[in-house]
Amino acid sequence: MITGGTKLKKIVLMLCALLMLPLFTQPISASQMDMYLDIPSREVSAAVPDLAPNATSAILMDADSGTILFEKNSHAALPPASITKIMTMLLVVEAIDSNKLAMTDLVRTSENAAKMGGSQIFLEVGEEMTVEEMLKGVAMASGNDASVALAEKIAGTEAAFVELMNKRAKELGMENTNFMNSNGLPEANHYSSAYDIALVSRELMKHETILKFTGKYQDYLRKNSEKPFWLVNTNKLVRFYPGADGIKTGYTSEAKFCLSATAARDGMRVIAVIMGAPSTKVRNAEVSQMLDFAFNTYKSFVVVPENTELGTLNIERGKESKVTIVTTVPISVVLPRGTVESDIHYEVDMDDTIHAPVAEKQPIGKLIVYHKDSIIKEYEIVSPQSIQKSNWFDLLKRSTKSLFN
Repeated sequence: MITGGTKLKKIVLMLCALLMLPLFTQPISASQMDMYLDIPSREVSAAVPDLAPNATSAILMDADSGTILFEKNSHAALPPASITKIMTMLLVVEAIDSNKLAMTDLVRTSENAAKMGGSQIFLEVGEEMTVEEMLKGVAMASGNDASVALAEKIAGTEAAFVELMNKRAKELGMENTNFMNSNGLPEANHYSSAYDIALVSRELMKHETILKFTGKYQDYLRKNSEKPFWLVNTNKLVRFYPGADGIKTGYTSEAKFCLSATAARDGMRVIAVIMGAPSTKVRNAEVSQMLDFAFNTYKSFVVVPENTELGTLNIERGKESKVTIVTTVPISVVLPRGTVESDIHYEVDMDDTIHAPVAEKQPIGKLIVYHKDSIIKEYEIVSPQSIQKSNWFDLLKRSTKSLFN
């Protein structure tokens, strides 16, 4: 286990501020820390060969820490084709997790959805499928019709859903993205970048439910009907690359061949995005090369283990006076293989005391990870929500309770 050295008290206080509030009603993944950490993404090594020589744009990212292991023209705004659907799937699973939608809810196919061309699951006007079946059709068969049907189910119209897509993109920091539809069919002013696609892919990976769709190679829709539809995943890596379980392919004549892929091995998950490859064969080969490079060259190291009791945070003059904190997931960094684990340590630079009121996303310090004496990663810690200042009545109740106890 990696230890934090001599500043444990500060570490407890800082990480408490990160994890402390009732906002977290369910366990969060290490990658979810980004909602509360400003993590500068940068390559861990400058000496990286061109892993995608035939692609227009590419990026290789560690899913947990957000560390960029390789990039090529990664911020160029390009047509994303069907990897657009990664955002569509994200909004669907977020709606499910927030109980706005259920997997068993029926989705009716509108005339607008049924008329979508390109890849489809051949929905008929008025046909109903469950959210689960529609999501399967999007993730595996890249159904343009299923994407629009789900968009209309969530937002009423596809146009309203696109507004949600662009809003979420801004929240994720996707600065070179603008969506015009939910499925990626060619349309003016519809663009994204390899970096932005990696960001939304990383966000989607926080919802492990999606992997049962993106990671499956074949399945059926309408299996017990007169018109069964055999689904074969457009992402062949889920069958042929060890550990691959997503995410989404894309192709148009303008975008060429695109892919956002993810694979996990030995506790490390990576995301590889390629845009503008000349063929399926080249796209899959270069993505596989990127994944090989990640797993052969780097290793994920746990900095703070899960289920670690961090201590109690005191909030001066706050509505809540103290909270006991236990981490629910590990916090990790990715470093070259051969790194000695005992050479990794971390410190926290922040005030010992937090005074209310505290604004949501207010910076409260930094978590600094070192390899020996060199800084390898910095996390800016911000408050996950606002903490109101206690009024005189709250303080009186607290004092009275303390007196009688």
